[in-house]
Amino acid sequence: MGELPLDINIQEPRWDQSTFLGRARHFFTVTDPRNLLLSAAQLETSRNIVQNYRAGVVTPGITEDQLWRAKYVYDSAFHPDTGEKVVLIGRMSAQVPMNMTITGCMLTFYRKTPTVVFWQWVNQSFNAIVNYSNRSGDTPITVRQLGTAYVSATTGAVATALGLKSLTKHLSPLVGRFVPFAAVAAANCINIPLMRQRELQVGIPVADEAGQRLGYSVTAAKQGIFQVVISRICMAIPAMAIPPLIMDTLEKKDFLKRRPWLGAPLQVGLVGFCLVFATPLCCALFPQKSSINVSKLEPELRAQIHEQNPSVEVVYYNKGL
Repeated sequence: MGELPLDINIQEPRWDQSTFLGRARHFFTVTDPRNLLLSAAQLETSRNIVQNYRAGVVTPGITEDQLWRAKYVYDSAFHPDTGEKVVLIGRMSAQVPMNMTITGCMLTFYRKTPTVVFWQWVNQSFNAIVNYSNRSGDTPITVRQLGTAYVSATTGAVATALGLKSLTKHLSPLVGRFVPFAAVAAANCINIPLMRQRELQVGIPVADEAGQRLGYSVTAAKQGIFQVVISRICMAIPAMAIPPLIMDTLEKKDFLKRRPWLGAPLQVGLVGFCLVFATPLCCALFPQKSSINVSKLEPELRAQIHEQNPSVEVVYYNKGL
């Protein structure tokens, strides 16, 4: 077997990212929960394979499939811009098991105020870790900014949940089951922009098609954050809308009336089933490497790009997750 050629572009995903199907296949691989089971040694081996290949050194005996596997293992655990290892529960491969547990509990324990507050707090704590771990760019964020985002999003989520709980207590019990979703949607609109506020202040890196960095853009940051908010809300819809409808029906049956302890695990299982598909499919709604026309950028950056690279009409950036 000959040595692997050096012309495989592992800077980009394996599948065509201009199509929804290609992006979906990519994110089904990225969000695979089995990546969480990989040891530190396996992650380090994959990182070495990828970094060596990018430097023009092919690991002896490696096949193309093994190279792509190493690339996806590397991508699942290391930040694309900073190269730092992402904390375990902040990785996209942790989205399904973590959200399955937290969302299932939010949907199960929605009747009493203390449990509503507790699970909204747990959810926003997890979201804060995910949003920081999957931010775009390599611009540092201060502890004060992190704290502000975390407190604001948690307060917003709890206030929304308790307010809607109070408004819906005289309505059908089914309506009350959807309060957690409304709170999560509201919190996403608060948490993500605040957790990534540094990007809104100084911008995120934009580059040409070859990956050459051209500057920082706040306009690109706004577009990327908006896309992430939409993706996160859509991701929550199946997991927080379908299980309540099913559980509302099942809880009226004798089977669950005689076994009420089955309610929570059944709800968590239903949420998990929805998230296995919703997480990668909603991540795939927008390209990870998003683009924006130079004409839509800030005047100063636009002038700078036209002066240095007059042929560039579109720039690219990592929108984050």
